[in-house]
Amino acid sequence: MKPILLQGHERSITQIKYNREGDLLFSVAKDPTVNVWYSVNGERLGTYGGHTGAVWCVDVDWDTRHVLTGSADNSCRLWDCETGKQLALFKTNSAVRTCGFDFGGNIIMFSTDKQMGYQCYVNIFDLRDSNQIENNDPYISIPCSESKITSAVWGPLGEFIISGHENGEVNQYCAKSGELLKKVKEHSKQLNDLQTSRDLNMIITASKDNTAKLFDSTSLEHMKTFRTERPVNSAAISPLMDHVVLGGGQEAMDVTTTSTRIGKFEARFFHLAFEEEFGRIKGHFGPINSAAFHPDGKR
Repeated sequence: MKPILLQGHERSITQIKYNREGDLLFSVAKDPTVNVWYSVNGERLGTYGGHTGAVWCVDVDWDTRHVLTGSADNSCRLWDCETGKQLALFKTNSAVRTCGFDFGGNIIMFSTDKQMGYQCYVNIFDLRDSNQIENNDPYISIPCSESKITSAVWGPLGEFIISGHENGEVNQYCAKSGELLKKVKEHSKQLNDLQTSRDLNMIITASKDNTAKLFDSTSLEHMKTFRTERPVNSAAISPLMDHVVLGGGQEAMDVTTTSTRIGKFEARFFHLAFEEEFGRIKGHFGPINSAAFHPDGKR
């Protein structure tokens, strides 16, 4: 296995995302730069410039026309993927933590943080309605009063949004009405990441309680648990094999006091059905913050 090192950020990575074909890889970090790379050789294709704070999240629509980013500068931005032009700016009262396109690419959602006296919201916009964009007026704004959202994804067919929270809960909200449909609490600590399988029927959660868990995305039934001895920052489901990959490690502030061997910064592979670890890949000198499978399942 030959690793390709992509160097284009000055601070720690927050999220990486492949487009649907897998020829492009998007990366965002705690610096304001949004990078896009050729996935085959790691060459940097370009950047999307405009944010002034840490960029927490990135998504690309199914036909790779638009890119969506959310930042700590209290904004979510829509970009033209090819030219890098900013198409829309959604201003918020607090940092944008998660963002995503629905399957059709016409509807976007993003969540804002609970900070500075402002509540945590999930905002949903229809990009086909220019009034919503110009007036910064989402057609649904779902308040989440109890616990801050740390990660969120669209469910199958764009019917609902699944969110992971700081208190370990996984919630399911109707994308039409904003109603809370289901709520489960299988984790004891904060969720760091939430990712879907390729067909969107399963979701995997990554938590500070040292586990990743597999759920049915419609019923939120808990199916599998993958255990490690360190916080799990990110988990992804292979589109090809019955495998999941987990990435994590200690918090950055504790890293300097331990050797890299103790820090356990490997990517760890588990069997989806048997929950057994069968492989590790070394290479990083710090915690793994985001993991993603190439759509062909081979990278």
